[in-house]
Amino acid sequence: MNTTGLIFIGLVLVLLVIVYIAVVFLRSGGEDALTNRINEYAAREEVATIEDIELSMGLGERVVVPFLRRIGSTISRFAPQEMLDRTTRQLEQAAWTIGPAEFMGITIFSMAALGGLSFWIAQDGRELLFALGGLAVGLVLPRMMLGSAVARRKESIIKKLPDALDLMTICVEAGLTFDGAMTKVDEKWEDPLSNEFGRVVNELQLGKTRRQALKDMTDRLEVPDVQTFVASILQADQLGVSVGKVLRIQSDQMRVRRRQRAEEKAQQAPVKMLFPMVFLIFPALFVVLLGPAIVRVWRIML
Repeated sequence: MNTTGLIFIGLVLVLLVIVYIAVVFLRSGGEDALTNRINEYAAREEVATIEDIELSMGLGERVVVPFLRRIGSTISRFAPQEMLDRTTRQLEQAAWTIGPAEFMGITIFSMAALGGLSFWIAQDGRELLFALGGLAVGLVLPRMMLGSAVARRKESIIKKLPDALDLMTICVEAGLTFDGAMTKVDEKWEDPLSNEFGRVVNELQLGKTRRQALKDMTDRLEVPDVQTFVASILQADQLGVSVGKVLRIQSDQMRVRRRQRAEEKAQQAPVKMLFPMVFLIFPALFVVLLGPAIVRVWRIML
């Protein structure tokens, strides 16, 4: 292989490493690494400059993430505002604390890496076709990862909501306020729903009204069960109905819905198992059971 080919392979590998680091950064939640380092040094009561703190960070946090942020900011200037708003909403639903600029930077590098790798692998004059396929996969792959993260987080919230409502019901009936019940949920568990409740409590402490804080939570999550729960709480607060009774009713309804979803998935299981059995398990069984007989009949016929 000539020198040009080796250089091209090296560039593609570098791009893949950059994309991998960026994906790991996204999956870790996208926390502000510099702020975390500053807080760590402040807790140690050590005297350190900003340069020392930045140098203590990893390569991906110092080089890759700012570079992707700059590339994404340049690209996002030409992107439609509707697409930027949709991306921002999905990133917030997935709890990825990054902006659409960083996400677009990762998408661009994913397209470049997969498109270049596909171009190099292709032969017989099909380089352009393979490169276009790689570009398409690189464009769709980050969006698929983001959609999968959003779906997993919504599923986790739906599963945890009945237990959270049970705990809030017990707390309210024991004498706590609704805000105090949300604080207890935030203190007891570490999951997406409890984090959202904790965020609502923090917004209330900063001066936002309960109605606005809860409506903002429903807009962020876009989960029907949470929307029903918030609507009932706001209506009870407006009409003066006891919050404890509303929480008791809502917790019972959410448990019924969870049981119905479980029964629905159990009824779908035989249909989902049919295709693997027909295309994967049955052929293997036929080979094991009928294979020796077919060989013997073939020998007799010959």
